[in-house]
Amino acid sequence: MVQGYLDEAADAPQIACPPRALIGPHAGYAYSGAVAGSAYRHLRGQHSAIRRVVLLGPAHRVSFAGLATVSASSFSTPLGPVPVDQAAIDSIGHLPFVSIHDRAHEPEHCLEVHLPFLMEILDRWCLVPLLFGQISYNLVARVIEALWSDGQTLIVVSSDLSHYHDYDTATQLDRNTARAIETNQLHKIGPHQACGHTAIQGLLAIMSQSHLRAHCVDLRNSGDTSGPTDRVVGYGAFLVH
Repeated sequence: MVQGYLDEAADAPQIACPPRALIGPHAGYAYSGAVAGSAYRHLRGQHSAIRRVVLLGPAHRVSFAGLATVSASSFSTPLGPVPVDQAAIDSIGHLPFVSIHDRAHEPEHCLEVHLPFLMEILDRWCLVPLLFGQISYNLVARVIEALWSDGQTLIVVSSDLSHYHDYDTATQLDRNTARAIETNQLHKIGPHQACGHTAIQGLLAIMSQSHLRAHCVDLRNSGDTSGPTDRVVGYGAFLVH
């Protein structure tokens, strides 16, 4: 299924330079898999260059403050295990808002749905899994900056866009959000625009300091992919160069 989504997106124009980061959705594959494929296909030329993926997403099931990582040495997937970069986790462990919080990760899906896409494309890599709870985007930006120190690290922000509007309303809301991401207007992105808004804002804050820009490569909702149009969820795929 994952390979099919990547192949389905193969006819879209290829961005000339490899992405430094991406934003992609985390719904069930029937709903958002094709949109995720639109982002991940651009990593195919980077299969051996990326050695570490910092994956950030919102905690949906457990409430906590700060950023939560894991004590586990790997994540199990249907395609095999993904090793966790414990050295990277240790390097940010001194920050008071970063903690080991396995219970937050146990029922969570927003990071795990990205792993098969990464496994299909990348060769040898390790994972830094980070869920965020109640936290400011400035603190998220601080962690991204600490871990994004070389060209071998990819930042992935896991986020869906608007939730449960009718098709036309969602389409307009998501277009506005995409424009805000592309033009780095981070203060126009909040919980009504994207469930992963805090990590998106943190990424945009770092981008503004580093002369990086985001580009939308796909923007759809569940009414386009697999579902009714009266109550949809929006999905976007963005590359950062």
